[in-house]
Amino acid sequence: MLKLPRTIRLDPSDTFVFERAAEPGEWAVSGAFVFFDCDPAALEQKQRVALRSGFLGIESLGWSTLAIVTEATEAEKDAAVARLAAQLLARFGAPDADAARAAAEAEVAFAASLCDHAPQTLLAVQRAVEDGGIRERFRTLRPREMVAGGDGLHAHARAFTFHEVEGVEDEVEQVDLRGLIEADRK
Repeated sequence: MLKLPRTIRLDPSDTFVFERAAEPGEWAVSGAFVFFDCDPAALEQKQRVALRSGFLGIESLGWSTLAIVTEATEAEKDAAVARLAAQLLARFGAPDADAARAAAEAEVAFAASLCDHAPQTLLAVQRAVEDGGIRERFRTLRPREMVAGGDGLHAHARAFTFHEVEGVEDEVEQVDLRGLIEADRK
């Protein structure tokens, strides 16, 4: 079956770290194209957070820190492509409907390629601008396996395990959550 990423909100943090948070359950794409021709130094803090770690919700054009692998039908995929094409035409200056559709198909196909995991696997993205281009690295968070005969009530006390990605140097990323909250209050 076809799988696509959907936005997910595990806590309210997306609502104050991004300029616009995606609604939970939207079909999602990487969204790197939003930053194609930008100067990262000229971005405001919330835009920089989206550049570094956001999935783009197709419907709202809001951002989500995480996406979840979800089974989808061909009709749902086609609807996601059509909606993204409409957004590319109306909001991102696609030259015509055919170009918008082709770009949307490519974005949704790339998003589907990230979903070569079991349903309910969480996806996270880390982006950086390097050598004039945007480099994306994706990580997965999977639910812990149930142990036969184990305590079903507490078996998922640690809900997820982290898997290292070999050959990737970790970059330290810091976000001032308190500063973002205080900036929103002003």
